[in-house]
Amino acid sequence: MLCHSLHHHRRKHTEGFTLVEVVISFAILGLVMGGVLYGYIMAAERAEWSAYSQAAHSVAMQGLEQSRAAKWDPQAWPKVDEQGITNFTQIETLDVPVSGSPIYATNFVQVTAASANPPLRQIRSDCVWPFIKGKVFTNTVITLRAPDQ
Repeated sequence: MLCHSLHHHRRKHTEGFTLVEVVISFAILGLVMGGVLYGYIMAAERAEWSAYSQAAHSVAMQGLEQSRAAKWDPQAWPKVDEQGITNFTQIETLDVPVSGSPIYATNFVQVTAASANPPLRQIRSDCVWPFIKGKVFTNTVITLRAPDQ
């Protein structure tokens, strides 16, 4: 009977986890959960940045298309040049769903002469937009344009 009692007594001390094992387990669990949470936050921020960038690209394209839509025909009589060599700035709202105040972007459009013969113009549209933490990004679209195109 003494042997059975001694065996039962040893068994009680070997069951379960020690305090050190439990603390280490919680530390590992905390690191894993922190990594998962950080990954989720970074993925959400990247998705938001992508939405802003796509909306800014759309604004830059609108400025470029607006300049391309102006009539330019140097062979007509009288010559027609509705755009000319110019710079202009537009303030646009980014087309992203937001709660609260809208997100504004500044679109700088620059039309320069690229070549005199053949007559070509370069149209550059830079859309500058803000993102979280005060960071500012720029989407740029550049194209060449010939007369009456």
